[in-house]
Amino acid sequence: MNEVVIIGVDLAKSVFQVHGAGADGSVAYRKKLTRPQFSRFMADHPKCIVAMEACGSAYYWARSMEELGHEVRLVPPIYVKPFVKRQKNDSADAEAIAEAASRPNMRFVPIKTVQQQARSIMFRTREMLVGQRTQTVNALRSHLVEFGVIVPKGLHNLKRLAAYIEGADDCLPADVVRIGEIYLEEIAQHTSRIKSLEKSIKKMAETSETSRRLRTVPGVGPITAMAIEAFAPEMERFERGRNFSAWLGLVPRQHSTGGKQVLGRTSKMGQKDIRKLLIVGAMSVIKSEVYKNPDGRQTWLGQLLKRKPRMVVAIALANKMARAIWAMLTKGEDYKNPSIVAAA
Repeated sequence: MNEVVIIGVDLAKSVFQVHGAGADGSVAYRKKLTRPQFSRFMADHPKCIVAMEACGSAYYWARSMEELGHEVRLVPPIYVKPFVKRQKNDSADAEAIAEAASRPNMRFVPIKTVQQQARSIMFRTREMLVGQRTQTVNALRSHLVEFGVIVPKGLHNLKRLAAYIEGADDCLPADVVRIGEIYLEEIAQHTSRIKSLEKSIKKMAETSETSRRLRTVPGVGPITAMAIEAFAPEMERFERGRNFSAWLGLVPRQHSTGGKQVLGRTSKMGQKDIRKLLIVGAMSVIKSEVYKNPDGRQTWLGQLLKRKPRMVVAIALANKMARAIWAMLTKGEDYKNPSIVAAA
């Protein structure tokens, strides 16, 4: 049997497919192992490269393999797909993972720490609760429309919904009023939980030097700063700011050929949590710019707002913010306002 230098693992809930390959790419073995069997097998296996897709439970197993002394490579699933031969099954997937990870120019996903995963779960839970609250508010609005009660969208109009239900008198049936009160209680519970999570996130942001530095960027608050700490890898992994911006999905999609450069819409191929928060922060900066300078002035943002839709400007500003964040974290400096630097 050839010496195994790389193992491709197709992760699952209960049964894992393992593909061992030699230095020349030849097949050493193919095994189907349960979770306990996989742990024992890897503990007894000589040290080698272990490749897995960056999917559910991958970070846990990556840390476990590193503790056993193996070198771990996490491959994005989209980069594994081209190496799957014809039929799609667990054995073919494991072989494709090993093949993709052995490529010299392959890009790998950094392994998250336990703390990073805990913070990411906190952010995702907050996002889920915000979505559930929005869903509940919209459901209540749609029910009241059936009785002629029209309330505009937005959480700031919740008081109007509550006023209609509490002061319904004979305008609404008693059953509708009772159901409306249930909706309002559910919305209040979601709001309380969201505020509790935001309080915890802001508390963590106050104790982090990186978060303090990030918050010097206009449009970046404690939640965005902690999201960057939780989801983004070390900035030194990116050669330049544009690479970090591309990793977030804030650059145009390319479809170039024959030496002709064709750029399309924003790719949205990157880290969606940070991207969304940066765009929201950019919108707040734009609103501040419009409020302070309604006639516009000779600034990059003011001139762009005259020519482009506000959302396009927000994405462009978010791109600029991402590049500034890369420069700040790689150089260990706070944000420097370009207009103030130019005036100096």
